[in-house]
Amino acid sequence: MADTTTTSRRSQVMVGDLPQDFLKISANPEQQQIFADAQTAQVLQAQQAGGFGIQPGNARGRLSITIAQARLVKNYGLTKMDPYCRIRVGHSVFETPTAHNGAKNPRWNKVVQCYIPHGVEAVYIEIFDERAFSMDDRIAWAHIQVPESVFSADTLDDWFPLTGKQGDDKEGVINLVLTFTELQAQPVPQPMAYPQPVMMVPAGQPMYYQPTMVPAGMPVYMPPQQQQRQVQQPRGPMYSAEDLQQIKDMFPSMDEEVLKTVLESNRGNKDRTINQLLAMTTE
Repeated sequence: MADTTTTSRRSQVMVGDLPQDFLKISANPEQQQIFADAQTAQVLQAQQAGGFGIQPGNARGRLSITIAQARLVKNYGLTKMDPYCRIRVGHSVFETPTAHNGAKNPRWNKVVQCYIPHGVEAVYIEIFDERAFSMDDRIAWAHIQVPESVFSADTLDDWFPLTGKQGDDKEGVINLVLTFTELQAQPVPQPMAYPQPVMMVPAGQPMYYQPTMVPAGMPVYMPPQQQQRQVQQPRGPMYSAEDLQQIKDMFPSMDEEVLKTVLESNRGNKDRTINQLLAMTTE
């Protein structure tokens, strides 16, 4: 009998890899949205810690919200609640720290600085009880209209009713301080004037290029050809004195200047000079 019991128990043991949803708490769409808001709030708070962030193009101004405290009508759970507050402004979501053991009178004094887009005139507040082993429980919420006086540079410090399990506007109240600051007109950035690129061509070097090598409209600077200054050496005769003497011996009756002229015209070529002189004497 004992062996049968042991065998039946062993057959119920799961062998192999655990399923992906093992010990995973299933969440309905509302809980999934709450979890997504929490992740968004963590990202935005990290951005605020490093600086105010990038100003969106459709921002109406900057809204400062101080989430001071709340007074709730009931403590849900067996122990004191650990409430925290989540606030949504447009598409931005922010969270306060958790007020541990805050129960029905949590205090946060959290200041949220955010840009409020055009067309957004209300904020959405939610209060959660932080849980350790289950999804956080949403206790209360409120859709708060920002008064027009706030957009006129007035500071509002007031209590707003909360809705929850007890009914509309019956879950308690929350204390908020609202301040609005208009954005100053941003100067229109002027285009930077960059010097027009110029294509340089080295002097004295031929350049072969396709039309696509030079962008349209780019000037091409070609420096003038540098005049090669050569030292003018005195030009001497292209023949030697011995060559002239040989020509004179062959034509003793001819004037020496005539011999020099013919010899220079033939660039010192004695054979050509002799032929020309012979032709001159035979005429």
